[in-house]
Order: sequence, then structure tokens, then C-alpha cells
Amino acid sequence: MSKNPARGFWPMRDLPVAFWLVVLVVATLVHRQIPAPRWLMIHLLLLGALSHAILVWSQYFAIALLRTPPREHDRATQNWRLVMLNAGTSVVIIGVLSGLWPITALGAALIAGAVIWHGANLFTRMRRALPSRFGATVKYYIAAACFLPVGAVLGTILAHGSGSPTHEQLTLSHALINVLGWVGLTVAGTLVTLWPTMLRTKIADAAARNSQRALPVLISSALTAGIGAGFGLIPVAALGLLGYITGLGLMASSFIQVARNKPPKTFSTLSVLGAVSWWIGALVALLVSMLGTGDWQVLSRLFSSITPFLVAGFAAQVLLGALSYLVPVALGGGPAPVRAATTMLDRGAVLRVSTANAALLVCALPVPSLVRVLCSALYLVAMASFLPLLFMALRSHKTAKAKVAAEAKNQVTSTGLPPPRVRMAPEGERPAGQRAGQAMAGLIAVVLAIAMGVALDPAASGLGAPAPAAGAATAGPVAATQRKTVKVKAADMRFSPSLIEVQPGTHLVIEVTNTDAAETHDLVLATGANSGRLAPGQSATIDAGVITGHVAAWCSIVGHKQMGMVLDIKATGAPAAPRAEGNEPESGHGSMQMPAAATPDLLAAPEKAFTAHDARLPRLPAKAKDSKPAVHKATFTATEAVLEVSPGVRQKLWTFNGTAPGPLLHGRVGDKFEITLRNDGSMGHSIDFHAGALAPDEPMRTIQPGESLLYKFTASKAGIWMYHCSTMPMSAHIANGMFGTVVIEPDDLPVVDESYVLAQSEFYLGAQDAEVDTAKLAAEKPDLVVFNGYANQYVHRPLEAKVGERVRIWLLDIGPNRASSFHVIGGQFDTTWLEGNYLLDGRGKGQGGSQALAMGVAQGGFVELVFPEPGHYPFVSHVMVDAERGAQGVFKVVK
Repeated sequence: MSKNPARGFWPMRDLPVAFWLVVLVVATLVHRQIPAPRWLMIHLLLLGALSHAILVWSQYFAIALLRTPPREHDRATQNWRLVMLNAGTSVVIIGVLSGLWPITALGAALIAGAVIWHGANLFTRMRRALPSRFGATVKYYIAAACFLPVGAVLGTILAHGSGSPTHEQLTLSHALINVLGWVGLTVAGTLVTLWPTMLRTKIADAAARNSQRALPVLISSALTAGIGAGFGLIPVAALGLLGYITGLGLMASSFIQVARNKPPKTFSTLSVLGAVSWWIGALVALLVSMLGTGDWQVLSRLFSSITPFLVAGFAAQVLLGALSYLVPVALGGGPAPVRAATTMLDRGAVLRVSTANAALLVCALPVPSLVRVLCSALYLVAMASFLPLLFMALRSHKTAKAKVAAEAKNQVTSTGLPPPRVRMAPEGERPAGQRAGQAMAGLIAVVLAIAMGVALDPAASGLGAPAPAAGAATAGPVAATQRKTVKVKAADMRFSPSLIEVQPGTHLVIEVTNTDAAETHDLVLATGANSGRLAPGQSATIDAGVITGHVAAWCSIVGHKQMGMVLDIKATGAPAAPRAEGNEPESGHGSMQMPAAATPDLLAAPEKAFTAHDARLPRLPAKAKDSKPAVHKATFTATEAVLEVSPGVRQKLWTFNGTAPGPLLHGRVGDKFEITLRNDGSMGHSIDFHAGALAPDEPMRTIQPGESLLYKFTASKAGIWMYHCSTMPMSAHIANGMFGTVVIEPDDLPVVDESYVLAQSEFYLGAQDAEVDTAKLAAEKPDLVVFNGYANQYVHRPLEAKVGERVRIWLLDIGPNRASSFHVIGGQFDTTWLEGNYLLDGRGKGQGGSQALAMGVAQGGFVELVFPEPGHYPFVSHVMVDAERGAQGVFKVVK
């Protein structure tokens, strides 16, 4: 009899899942330092670990259910499919993180090819097999394999960056096709037989019939939901989701029946039970969200908030639960080795499951951010414990197998008879008290995490009455005469209501909800109580304490208070609290003084290691006759970085790709630009390219941390164009570093010997290592006015030129507030070009000349000159107060 090739350790089958899970844990720990962390973590689990497991175990079950004996070459062909799948997953991840769409498309094609091959193999195997009671399960697998290629195509389109009004629709369609079709059908079909097998009990009599009835309902409903979402038809998508839940309901009675006959006790069964609970709960929550809104942007945000629980609660738990049972069985080797591996994987089963699910449930509630972080860490520890236990289980299996073999050899040698069979104790039969103790320990761990989060940040937790605001009318402890709860909405840079009036002595509780479409907000009271950062759709409760006087409140996101996002709490009849307008801190700690602003020394020199921003404009490659317009692709990542802006002065800037100004783009009229914007910051950001003409609704929309969009435009006009973050308050985002330049050359632009780009901007300094001071910004009182992001940098690192050579200087006034008048001391311009037109086109032929090029904010052009002799030629903004604030440099001219 030939050896079963599916038994024993199989590296290509058993190792990749562990690899993807290890990478997932690492990515989770360092997610703030990697691009697109949310996308990456979801796809490491679903596309990496779970899809690999589906390919492996659906074939394993198909062979068993159809009773078709495995063939020797099955392992080789399966290896090739798994290589294709894992290689495709790796390539997709590289393509998405690098922003190289062709690489992403190649990876998606490999994944789709592997799954289509897998489905075709199952279909052929089913046609050869005799009728089987549970053959319908294989039909689930074949149907699931038909869904993934569709999801891969949608994912590839999204990776290309649609940047269109259908982006949210395609995202939801992509998710529904994969989660309901590829993952959902596989899980539903597998649990028909795996669930009772894991429980070691009889399969329900109606299980086969129910699964056959449910299959067409689930397939048609998944298609309806995916198509409805893709075409923007929320009612159709909701109908499909309702049908899918109904299909699962047709199978539920069999699932429940076997669980009642043999309650779950092991890690594998408890984990799968938790997974199914989160699965149904997440689908119901999504259905309620669909029925409750007709706005795709709102639905997109709601789905985004549900996704982590669908992934962490359902996908992760069903994967680990199934593997905990299947890996020992597949390794084989006899009862003792299988039991040894199973026992190891079952260690702390109830503790791990209770901790993970309780922590995840807390994260789903409107708790303070610190509590959510601590509970997330608990969940990660509980789930990641599977990895060391898996490797310990493999070792235990190997040891037990060797021991059994040695004992068998000794028994045969001594008696001439095979060893007697030893009855193994039923799995999971540990005392009920021990299981209850583990469950209690898990819950206590979560409660302690909550308590720690509350203790470390009591104001954000809404516990305890904070100290009265300065100036409140109180002479000592005041007992609350009544309690009042007020609901406040944050949207459009306003709080509604913006005034809360209560009787003195009222214990006030504020329930604040961010109803804005895109912006993040918070609510900070002068007492120190605050809501924490609230993404769109999120809510928080603030205990404002006993109100005895006037209390000021505001949004502490930089610039939002200056735009009018303030809230007054007034005790009727109480004297007004003294209030220094604009001095409330942006950090949310009202009782603390603001640190002193950084003070620049404009006579200081930077350190020797300092490298100035490269101002050279590289030449464009020669344009061939009748050549097609060039396509420029780039990825701009919005990040936060502490950068030096003057010797010894550092500011926490919001940047594109870690620099201010951001990357320089350079092309010709007619060129196309495809820019992927990724937000890896801590607040919403956007981008606006003046070099393109298109409706701003979608490409210029604000995206939240972890999100991305594709901005496409065609450079139809020549000029030096500004790009910048257009998220409100726009002045703060520009002043704090989110800007850059695009140089589009006209076709007839003459070649010069040297070209430079200088972008003038302003800094309104906050404290050292802090962000922009919005009070200075509103008062138009800059501390620094600079070229290319650093004060006087070209004084200390001069730009170079040669006598007699023609130098072109492209100029752009970024602002956000100050105009500019560019002048080279000792030089005269024979050519000036402003906003697409020549003001002077002498190039040495005429007698006219120009001494300065004046520009308003967001205007630009270029000047040309020839230096007559060697020397140092300073250049400045001839708005002299700005030159003295750092808007100056030097041309070093040599022979």
C-alpha cells in the first residue's frame, strides 16, 4: 500500500502560514513605522496566511470527502500552486508598498492563476469521484475559487488608484467578493464536517441537506452584494448581504445541534466558535450600516470601522482554531504523536480565547484610546501565543513519534509481538473548574488593562470631576445639585451646540460625536478633560465635572480653534472666567503653560554636516519628434517629522515624503502625472496640484491615516506650479511644511547652462520640536521666511555659476501669507517670465532689463541672467524684512 503523500511534515504546506503570521506580528508591532500599515496587516493575514491555508486544507478535505486516494504527483502539483500563490502575495505586497502598479498586477495574476488552477483541480477530482454524502462541500470550494480572481481584479484596479467617485464602492465590492466568496464559502463548507469532527461527535443528520440548500443562496447573495457595492447600489448590496446571512442561517441549526451535544472545550473549538460569532456580528453590523445610510462616504467609514473586527475576530480566530486541530492530524504518526501535538496547541486554551475575545470586544466599544491600545496589546499576545506553541507542538510530535517507534522496536524484539494499543484519554477533558479559572483569568487581564488605561488617562476616560476652571465661581468643594447630559456634534469646524448653559452646581456630561465627512476632531476643556482624537463617525463621553463658572473648550487639532471650533460652557448667573484669547494649549492640558516658542539666531551657521536642499533643476531628456507625452508616477507619503528649519531650531513638520518642500516634479506640457498619496500621519491630509485642471471633489479630498488615493492630472499649461495640502485649516498645513513645486516647461523654452528652483515660504514657530503656532499664523507674524525650507541655507552653502553662462532661476511664492520680490544683488535680469507670460524677453538682445520679479502668494515664474565677473552675488526677497528673516542666499560665480 502506497504511503499517503498528505501525511507527515510537508514544508511547503506547513511553513508558509507560520511565516506570514510571524511577519504579521512584526508588522503589527512596528505599524507606525511602515507604509500603508492597515492595508498591509489585513492582507498579510487574509491574502498571505489564510489564502495559503485555504488552498492547502480545501484540497485535503476534498480528497477525504470524495474518497479519491491521493496520488504521488499530487504533492508536486500542489507545491507549484502554493509557490505561485505565495510568490504572488509577496509580489502584490511589494507592488503596493512601492507604488509600482505593474508589479502589483503581476502578483495579482499569479494569485488568480494559482486559485483557478486549484479550482479546476477540485472540479476534475469531483467529476471522477463517486457520489458522496458531503460532496457539496467540494462545490463550496470550487465556487470560492471562482470568486477570488474577481476580487483580485478589483484589488488590482484599486491599487492602480481609481481616484474616482467609485473608489469607495470598488473597495467595498472587493472586500465583499473576497470575504463572502473566497473566505466565507470556504469556511461555511468546511465547518459542515470539520466542526463536529473537532468536537468528536456525530455530524447532524440534516447537515448535508442544509449545506446543499444553502450553497446557491450564499453564492447568489455574495454576487448580489459585490455587484451592488461595485455599482453604488446600496439597497442591492444590502439585499445581497441579507441573503447571505439568511444562507448562513440555513446551516446554523446543524452547527448549534452538535455544539449542544458536545460543548466546545478545546482551543480549536472555542476559537472557531468565537470566530463564527464575530463573523455573524460583523455582517449584521455591516447590514445595519447599509440600511442606515445612503451616503457612500459615510458607509465607507462605517465599513472601515467594522473591518478590523471582521479580520481579527473572524478570520484570525477561524484560521488558528482550524490549524490547531488540523496540523496534528495531518502530521499523523499514530495516536500518541497526534495527541502530543494537540495537547501542546491546547495549552491555556480557555485563557487565550477569553482574553482575545474580551479584549477585542472592549476595542469595539467607545473607550478611550489608551484603553484600546492596551486591550489591543492583550489581544495580540493572546493570539500570537499560537506561534511558539505551534513550533513546540511540532517538536513534541517528533519526540513522541520517535519514542513510539523505539518502544515498538523494543517490544517486538523482546516478545516477538506488536505493542498493545493504548487508549488515549478524550481530548479536552480537563476539570471544569480549571477551565472556569482560565476564563476568569482572561477577563481579569482585560479588566486590569481597562483600569490601567483609566488610571493613566482619567480625563479621557470621563471619570472623576476635574479641577474647576480658572475663574470659576467656587469657594470650596461643591456638591452637584443635578446631572445633565448634552450631546455635541463636531463638523465643519464648528461644535453644535457651541454654547452649553447649565445651572451652577450641575454635574455636566458631554457626549461628543464627530459627524464630519473627513476631518478628525477632539474636544478639550480648559479643566484638562478631553475626548481624545475622534475619527469621522466616532464618539466619546466627557465628564466635565460640577460646573460652577464659565469653562472654555475647543478642538486642539492644530488650527481648528483658530477657525472657530470652540465651545463655551456657561453657568448661568456666574461671573465670566478671565480668558487670554489664543493662549489655551493645543495639547489638551488646560492647566499647563505653553512652552516658549523656539527662537532663531539668523546669524548662526549650520553644522558642518549640514546639506542644503538641492536647488538644481535637472534637464529633461531630449524630446523625440512625434513622441508621446511622458507619464510621471510617484508616491507621496504624508508623514510627521521633526526637522531643522534654522540653525538649532527644530519643528515638528507635516511633510510629503519627509521633506519640506516635498518632492520636485518636472515635465513638459502634455505630460501626464499619476501621484499616489498615502497618509501615514496622525490626522487627515490631502493634496492639491495647481498644475492640473480637474474637479477637486475626489482627488483633493481629505484622507484619514492609513488611507490612500490616486491623483491623476495632465499638465496642459506651462509654469511653475504649487502643490499643497488643502485640508482645513489650509494655512496651517501649508505653513507647517505640506507644499512643493511642479515645473512644467513650454515646448519652446530655450536651453540654458544652469537652472535652479527657489520656493519661498514662511515658518510660524511653535515650541522647539513642536508644530506651527497658529496664533502667529492668524496674526501674519512669521518668525522665518525662507527659500526651500531652511533659513539662509544658501548663504552658507552658495549656489554655483560661471561667468558668461546663462542661469535660469525658477521662482515660486508658497506663502501662505507673504508676497515676494526676487532680486539678485549685483545682477540684472534680461528675461523675466511670470505666470505663463514673458514680461521681458531680451536674452541680451534688447536694452531693457529687470531688477526684480514680484510675485503674489501662489504665483511663480523665472528670471534669467548672465553674471559679468567672478564674485559673490547675494539674492534676496526685496521685501527686506523678509530677507532679514531668512529669505536670502548667495550665488558663487567663478570663471
